[in-house]
Amino acid sequence: MRLLRFREGGRAVLGGMAGEAVVALRPALAAAMREAGEEDRSGAVLPEEMAALLGDEAAMVAASRALAFAARAENAALRRPFGSVELLAPLMPGKILGVGRNYGEHAKEVGGPKLAAPRIFLKPSSSVCGPGAVVRIPPSVTKPDWEAELGVVIGRRAWQVEEGRALEHVAGYTVLNDVSAREFQFDVPLAMTSFAKGLDGFCPIGPWIATADEVGEPWQLDLRCWLNGELVQQGNTRDMIFPVAALIAWLSRYMALQPGDVIATGTPAGSGHFRDPPRYLRAGDRLRLEVEKVGVLEHAIG
Repeated sequence: MRLLRFREGGRAVLGGMAGEAVVALRPALAAAMREAGEEDRSGAVLPEEMAALLGDEAAMVAASRALAFAARAENAALRRPFGSVELLAPLMPGKILGVGRNYGEHAKEVGGPKLAAPRIFLKPSSSVCGPGAVVRIPPSVTKPDWEAELGVVIGRRAWQVEEGRALEHVAGYTVLNDVSAREFQFDVPLAMTSFAKGLDGFCPIGPWIATADEVGEPWQLDLRCWLNGELVQQGNTRDMIFPVAALIAWLSRYMALQPGDVIATGTPAGSGHFRDPPRYLRAGDRLRLEVEKVGVLEHAIG
C-alpha cells in the first residue's frame, strides 16, 4: 500500500493510492462494508492519525480492504485525481532520528574518523512539512543544504530487538530531505547538528508511506536528487555503513522506537556543502528527491 494524508475541509484525512488516484480511507471502507451487508464501523476501525493506523494490524487490513474496493472500476466516485488534492506530510512523527555520515561515499567527502557506531541526531516534529511545501530559509541562515534520504517508518514497538528481526518492526518507507544549516555544523566551536537540521520546515517528508511489503527489503534502493532539474545526488542504499536493520537494532538498545517514529537513514554523496565550490540553496530553488520503489518528493525553497 501507499498511505498518505491530504487536506479536506480544513482537516487532515487519511488516504491511500489506488493506482494513480487518491482515496479517502474511511468513505471507501464504509462503502465496502455497506456492499457486504455489514454495519458501517469504518470510524471505529480506522483511526484518524497515521501513527495509530500503522501500529494497528486490524486497521492496516481494513485500509487494504478499502483501497482494493475503491480500485474497482465501478467505484470511480471514491477516487480523485492525484493532482487535485493538497497532500500533507504522510504523518507527524513522534520522533525523528537522523543518522550522520551513513553512506561510504558521503563519509569520504565529509572526512573524519571511520565511525564505529551510528552518529545520531534529532529533528523535532516542528521541522516536518509535506510534498509541495515551500521551505522558508531564515534570513540569518547562510549555508542551507539538501540531503536526499530514505525514511524508515516504525510500525511496531521496537525495544532491544535483534538485527535479524529488526525489519519486522518497519511499517514502511518514505522520502525525506534532511535540510541543514551547515554553519551550525562546521562554523562553530562545538557542532550543533540537531539545531542545524531542526529548524522549522527543515524536514520535508512524502509523498506517502510505501508499506514494507510493497518496497521489499531496503538493501539496494537507488536514491536521486535533482536541484532545478540538475541531478546533484545519486547513490544506493547498499552503500550504507549501518543498514536499516542494524540502525533499528542499535537504536532500540537505548530507546523504545514507537509506531510512527521515523529514522532518517543518511544521504549519499553530492550535497552542496561538500562541492568545490560549495553550493547552497536559494529562494526559488526546486528540489525533486526520489527513492526507488518508494516515491518522489518535490518541494521548493523560499
